[in-house]
Amino acid sequence: MLNRIFKLRENNTTVKTEVVAGITTFMTMAYILAVNPSILADAGMDSTAVLLATCLASFLGTACMAFMANLPFALSAGMGLNAFMAYTVVQGFGYSWQVALFAVFVEGVIFILLSLTNVREAIFNAIPMQLKNAVSVGIGLFIAFIGLQNSGLCVANSSTLVSFISFTENFKSVGISALLAVVGTGLTAILYIKRVKGSILIGILATWVLGMLCQLAGLYVPNAELGCYSLYPTFAMTDFTKLSETFGQCFNLDFKGVGIFNFIVVIFSFLFVDLFDTLGTLIGVSTKANMLDENGRLPKIKSALMADAVATTAGAVLGTSTTTTFVESSAGVAEGGKTGLTSFTTAVLFLVSMFFAPIFTAIPSFATAPALIIVGFLMFSNITELKITEENYTSAIPAYITIIAMPLFYSIAEGISLGVISYVVINLVCKKYKEISPIMYILAVLFVLKYIFL
Repeated sequence: MLNRIFKLRENNTTVKTEVVAGITTFMTMAYILAVNPSILADAGMDSTAVLLATCLASFLGTACMAFMANLPFALSAGMGLNAFMAYTVVQGFGYSWQVALFAVFVEGVIFILLSLTNVREAIFNAIPMQLKNAVSVGIGLFIAFIGLQNSGLCVANSSTLVSFISFTENFKSVGISALLAVVGTGLTAILYIKRVKGSILIGILATWVLGMLCQLAGLYVPNAELGCYSLYPTFAMTDFTKLSETFGQCFNLDFKGVGIFNFIVVIFSFLFVDLFDTLGTLIGVSTKANMLDENGRLPKIKSALMADAVATTAGAVLGTSTTTTFVESSAGVAEGGKTGLTSFTTAVLFLVSMFFAPIFTAIPSFATAPALIIVGFLMFSNITELKITEENYTSAIPAYITIIAMPLFYSIAEGISLGVISYVVINLVCKKYKEISPIMYILAVLFVLKYIFL
């Protein structure tokens, strides 16, 4: 039955491979169950309610991806978009979180309409193959950077913005965590080189177990002030009645003090970031997984985008910020995931996590960091597809800008934006008009306007 639904033989994969890939994707994404409630709690929302809404929205969106598109991509509340809602829209603009959720709901409805009219698919297809390869490479650097941050190896520095951790300072908390991440990265790399099935998942679990052993031996000491908590999972049950505090609240509105222009700006801010984060993730992961056809198109892109739009709309009703396709899906793809069975496995785990959320949220970020770092390398290896020569500098330079912008500006959307603008400008100046599709002109203008007005 699974073969008939997900076309496993046709995609040259097995149930075991797909399930392991789905578990791996979930393990690399599980941090969202702890992070999203924490961020949205700063907007005045109940953290347990947000956790339940996140689990349900993730299950719904990822299941839609599995059955509508048969692709191994998982969805959950987008990082960055949740921070934008909590700290900019609610705390900055002074809107209620109900109004912010309504803006997310409106954005989702607009996305559904755009998906029905093929606008998002046309944008995906209009982006040149050179830039698509660059997006994959840029995402590789981006998620590796996230992994380095999650590991504690990369820390903030007032003079150089980022720097390497000092292991001797707070060694029994952040220091040992970073060291365990290094060990986990080395272990994961060796297992992957030796082609051990489930190497990335094994790396996550092994690093977590090593951490628990260190805590048992007194080498790791929890310190909440430094963001280091107990590594042992708890077995408390979740209070499901809390969901009523956010469910349907996006329609419980009070627009007092909300200017119509500012509200429209908020909607389009959500719309822009979600659109190009999703497109960037789909481009990057599908490019690395060799899912694009000879014309650089993803055959099931329309269904994938519709699943994303439905998830965003449903997530707003449930009570969470924008639900979007996660770049961590690349971890499952790296484990061999090729079909919707991968994403369905991840979806089921999100649903199960409602009952055992305290266990999943105990997975420390330093344990998932090695997976992100290694997957970053795997996606970065796509740089060989750029094939840079003097004849293609007009596309190679925009590709380079796309690659460096993603990690340095901490945004997939910014990388695509700057890549498209530079591509159009450089080809125009060099009089290579035939290289630019009409949609690329429109995108470039919209991106420039975005920087002026948003």
